[in-house]
Amino acid sequence: METLPRERSTVFVGGKGSSLSAAAVYAISRGLSKVAIDPAVVEKLSQLKKHSLKPLPDACVVHESFLTFDESRAALAVLLNKLIVCESPVRPVIPLLIQETLDLAAGFETLDFGSSLGLLTSLCRLNGKKLDEIGVTAEEIGVIENSYAASIAIRAILDCCASDLVRVSDAVAALSSEAVRADVGLFDLSVSGDGFSIKDEIDVAADMKVFLFGSKLAGKVDSGPFSEIPAVHGSFREAIRLLHGRTRIELNASIKGKKVLVSGINGKEKAFVASVLPLAMAIQSMSEASYGRAELVVASIVGEDLRSRVGDVFQKECPCIDALRNDFNSITSASSTGSNCVLVLHQVYDMLIKFREILAWESALALLAIEVDESVEKTPVVSLESSKGEKKSEKKKKKTLGKGTSIVRQLLKDRLSPDASVESVMNLVRVVHDLAGSFDPKDSELDTLLRKLKEIVESNEVRRLPKIPKGTRDFGKEQMAIRERAFSVIVGVFKKHGAVALDTPVFELRETLMGKYGEDSKLIYDLADQGGELCSLRYDLTVPFARYLAMNNISALKRYQIAKVYRRDNPSKGRYREFYQCDFDIAGQYEPMEPDFEVVRVLTELLNELSIGDYEIKLNHRKLLDGMLEICGVPSEKFRTVCSSIDKLDKQTFEHVKKELVEDKGLTSETAERIGAFVKKRGPPLEILSELTSESSQFLGNNASVVALDELKILFTALDKSKCLNKVVFDLSLARGLDYYTGVIFEAVFKGTTQVGSIAAGGRYDNLVGMFSGKVVPAVGVSLGIERVFTIMEQLEKDRNQVIRATETQVLVAILGKDLILAAELVSELWDAKIKAEFGLTKRVMNHITRAKQSGIPWMVIVGESELQEGVVKLKNIEASEEEVIRRDVIVEELQRRLGIY
Repeated sequence: METLPRERSTVFVGGKGSSLSAAAVYAISRGLSKVAIDPAVVEKLSQLKKHSLKPLPDACVVHESFLTFDESRAALAVLLNKLIVCESPVRPVIPLLIQETLDLAAGFETLDFGSSLGLLTSLCRLNGKKLDEIGVTAEEIGVIENSYAASIAIRAILDCCASDLVRVSDAVAALSSEAVRADVGLFDLSVSGDGFSIKDEIDVAADMKVFLFGSKLAGKVDSGPFSEIPAVHGSFREAIRLLHGRTRIELNASIKGKKVLVSGINGKEKAFVASVLPLAMAIQSMSEASYGRAELVVASIVGEDLRSRVGDVFQKECPCIDALRNDFNSITSASSTGSNCVLVLHQVYDMLIKFREILAWESALALLAIEVDESVEKTPVVSLESSKGEKKSEKKKKKTLGKGTSIVRQLLKDRLSPDASVESVMNLVRVVHDLAGSFDPKDSELDTLLRKLKEIVESNEVRRLPKIPKGTRDFGKEQMAIRERAFSVIVGVFKKHGAVALDTPVFELRETLMGKYGEDSKLIYDLADQGGELCSLRYDLTVPFARYLAMNNISALKRYQIAKVYRRDNPSKGRYREFYQCDFDIAGQYEPMEPDFEVVRVLTELLNELSIGDYEIKLNHRKLLDGMLEICGVPSEKFRTVCSSIDKLDKQTFEHVKKELVEDKGLTSETAERIGAFVKKRGPPLEILSELTSESSQFLGNNASVVALDELKILFTALDKSKCLNKVVFDLSLARGLDYYTGVIFEAVFKGTTQVGSIAAGGRYDNLVGMFSGKVVPAVGVSLGIERVFTIMEQLEKDRNQVIRATETQVLVAILGKDLILAAELVSELWDAKIKAEFGLTKRVMNHITRAKQSGIPWMVIVGESELQEGVVKLKNIEASEEEVIRRDVIVEELQRRLGIY
């Protein structure tokens, strides 16, 4: 199809609020747009201070660099914009010379972009002028040298051409999916709340489902080129977005006229190359994927002879993938050796053109395969709106395309020449040529095609799957079964120790939470001001508990609370923004270490009864930590901030932490080294305690440390008698960054293969309640990171390959028919007898049995017409696959007996 002529638009350069876009640069490069300098800009340049002209050398050896016709025009457009927006004074004569040049019809291949003087000389020559007559200032040479016009221009062309292929490539892939009968289930990608799902992949999958919605051709083909569509197309989107952002900035960034003389490729140009390398890799992947889909489309063509002839033409005429791989290797090699930046960018553009041709082949083959398949309904689609109002007239025997792909098929056919028949092998190359041209931004109808493809996706927006925010999760029935079982164990342990339940609001006054969490206060979720109180979502359950004690003047309480908390953290494996905490706290005046012992004991009971595997509890004392810092020479006002750094030692090496202590926290290197010698001490509690209390120990000269060591001796002895000290490790690197801890601190760490970090933590906080009421109420508590425990439990269930029962149903009442009245009578008797039962109405007995097996229901009561007439029921043991007949009037008692319900 011949490209429709465009009316030439005008791109105005300069002027208030104007900016140059990649699309404008491309339009100028192809002669689709004229260039005009805003008159106000010319007047402003004319009024600038006159500058002395730079003497021109008689002869100079320069590196010549010539571009293609399109690239030269694009580079002139970029240079013109740079001259106008630069911070240096530029005479209007050179911008006007460039504007005159862009009005010419030919000669752009003769422009030398190798140097500023070479470019100006060739510009003058092309316009019948001499550089001696125009002259040039040092500032103007500096602007031209630092404009990088050629590199930025080719990137702008790349940006424009690649961006237009995003939606087209998705649509063509969807059409190929129809031709090959690909499995639509390949695009069922869900959003995970842990930050590990990739947005571009999810979006591509959603768009593919929209294109294919309603398809009757969808099959079970799940080969690589189709299963890889979300990942490959998602990476393409990401690479283009990166290039677009950088290009938009570089096109309009002002520059100073200071000349920078360098040899070879400099840092700026290396950055240009680096920004297109991801695109080159994405183009390579897209080309391989499109080629692979095209091969599968050829293999799906009906008729062996036709399939063979089409395959021969495709193999002969389509760009070779090996050639693209060689191109990519050449690009990476050139970029790594610091070769010509413009050459590298030009090679990437060549790759993009070849990909566009491969994409045209894929679309042409998909059209042909669908056209020759007589089983496919090919009713022309008029528009999106008209298709919505159509009513089904009669049941069609032929299979139909999806609502989106049927429109895509018609849109592509409309782009072909009248004599280009899609089902003809003879015309195949012509069809490819027409389609490749229609994918070029030069085609005046491409904008219409892209707009209609966008309408397809957005018109079906309601069918897109909704998403959940980052850092959150939904829990299905199997996961909830595990969680409920865990909560039951946890509550049982808490109640065994005499704790009472407490609940507090999910949000607190902001002033309640601020100043309690040290550097972690930045993770608090603030709520929008509703014209009254300033509130925030609770960060933990400890501060609300302290607020509750102070507000109600309670001086002693042993409580537990299981509730959700919120942190504006970066989601990662086992780390969420919304998660449950299970807290156990003891507040009040007690004998030394009395509540501390019980809290640590409760923690060991929890982890043992949850049966998650091996773990250890790292334990330290805040007063001992403060004493250590005092001994090392750390100023007291820096104790808390230094503790925050030490607390990172479980995730970072000491060298990283030392660097933070010295550079960010202001400690000397010697002080950091002394801290390092202490924090490396860890091991069995009584052994480390013995070492720290020996005569040579520096801690004995520090009063706070002596108090801490005496308390730890009591605690370790009690834990030893309680037979749980073997799970405790005395670790001087444990710091716990929260500001409110004042005594014993501890943290439980899972030692299994599932990496989740700490699974519980706690400690003593004697002053927290006093922050609210002024009344000292000592307290100690532990918080179980239940979400991470759930992660471990779920992985253990997978490793054991066990079926997780989501229900506790004991009996399925299977009515062989649709008699709800009969079902209601029988199942109600079971419910009244405290038997957990479900019922089903269907004549197919195997449907009942399948349901029972899938749900793990052990017993079935089967009632059909014959059983009803005889006054009996059949009792089936699902696991043993045995049936027996039981009288209807005793079935409830019989089930109670077998289930052990009395």
